[in-house]
Amino acid sequence: MSLVLDPAAQDLLFREARTANTFTDEPVTEEQVQAIYDLVKYGPTAFNQSPLRITLVRSTEARERLVKHMAEGNQPKTAAAPLVAILSADNEFHEELPALFPHFPQAKDVFFSERPAREGAAALNASLQAAYFIIGVRAAGLAAGPMTGLDFEGVRKEFLDDDHTPLMVVNIGRPGPDAWFPRSPRLAFEDVVTTV
Repeated sequence: MSLVLDPAAQDLLFREARTANTFTDEPVTEEQVQAIYDLVKYGPTAFNQSPLRITLVRSTEARERLVKHMAEGNQPKTAAAPLVAILSADNEFHEELPALFPHFPQAKDVFFSERPAREGAAALNASLQAAYFIIGVRAAGLAAGPMTGLDFEGVRKEFLDDDHTPLMVVNIGRPGPDAWFPRSPRLAFEDVVTTV
């Protein structure tokens, strides 16, 4: 084996993990979400940025407000998932850089004084963190159903503000009956990797 991670853990995180489309009604606890975040916050980002923001949609009223902004095919599963998270990018993340990147606190002003630079960096690094979050959900023994089929501007207006850009909505829980679509193909190593 070329990997040191236990094969069962490899399967849990990657090979056997799938995007879930149905869930049981077993709740996802605050403690589980805290454990997920406490693990995935260590994933690398540029300048140790932490622009990801997670809005947990727990109340019935908030769920109804969210469902109306989801694409038609995503509405039923979002309505039924035990927990739904809106993942967004904080475009004012640079305010935290002096604490998060203490060996170069000037990075806040040198690289991110202009809003367009912040928005690009926030989108890239929050997307990295969103991927870590999905892996963290899997590490907790739960299934994730990430979706980008939604009205992004509607979700932003309904749940966020002008400084936050929604990236995706993730349904979270234990997989229910017929949770998986058939596995789609993946590209082969030789189709992706070039050595120069």
